[in-house]
Amino acid sequence: MKETKEVQEQRELLNVKYRREIPMEEEIWHHFKDNAYKIIACPVIHTETREIYCVYQALYGSYGIYCRPLDMFMSEVDHEKYPKAGQKYRFELKE
Repeated sequence: MKETKEVQEQRELLNVKYRREIPMEEEIWHHFKDNAYKIIACPVIHTETREIYCVYQALYGSYGIYCRPLDMFMSEVDHEKYPKAGQKYRFELKE
């Protein structure tokens, strides 16, 4: 589905906020714990709180669909808690 101008403008603002590209529909992103996920929709706006989310599907196991606040999706890995993590960010675009 083609993004509206409003969503494109919001995406540009979010790219600046996070200092990297935010997820787009159909992209495959890699979690720092070695699992792959396909983006279903992003950005998604909560109707009550206006919080921005990312909706994604696991590409393993039961192929569950999940929703996470975009701030959390785009956050850096806590390297004190996970010192062996090989990524800077919790999720990164799979090249």
